Amino acid sequence: MYSLPCSAFSSSPTTPLRNKLSHFLIRRNRRHQSQQIHRRNSQIKAMRAVIQRVSSSSVTVDGRIVSEIGPGLLVLIGIHESDTDSDADYICRKVLNMRLFPNETTGKGWDQNVMQMNYGVLLVSQFTLYGFLKGNKPDFHVAMPPEKAKPFYASLVEKFQKSYNLDAVKDGVFGAMMQVNIVNDGPVTMQLDSSQSSK
Repeated sequence: MYSLPCSAFSSSPTTPLRNKLSHFLIRRNRRHQSQQIHRRNSQIKAMRAVIQRVSSSSVTVDGRIVSEIGPGLLVLIGIHESDTDSDADYICRKVLNMRLFPNETTGKGWDQNVMQMNYGVLLVSQFTLYGFLKGNKPDFHVAMPPEKAKPFYASLVEKFQKSYNLDAVKDGVFGAMMQVNIVNDGPVTMQLDSSQSSK
């Protein structure tokens, strides 16, 4: 009996169609994932702070140290486009009252806040805290625009200084390319978002 070689069946007219369908499904899944990420990001409406307990920290701009503290807190601040004074009040109150330090008298851990320790606070504006990936590229569209964020951030720094101590609260240079030096003590790092109830 005569039989055809296997190679005669290796190509099927349905193969191009199958490839097109596969590419279509991949594109659809990517688009769906992108839409999900966009919806999730659009629901995030809060000021964000990343707080690090430090032995020391400093900010350098153009080779010059512009701010520095010894023991205390380095606070990176991300401002959302919808943030208001109530968000700033919440972040200020919570950061200054977070019990991240041990009580040196009793030895009890997580007992004292930065004000009780009479330590420093270094605030640094960082819009990249509201960066979200679109594929492999970061997108910062939900961060407050610089022209609006600059006075808003300045008012936040003032809140910290009035709530604590003018000399104890330092900050970086808004919008500058900064080198932030950190000696994280612990390490201890906390993330804090302003509560939705503050809106």
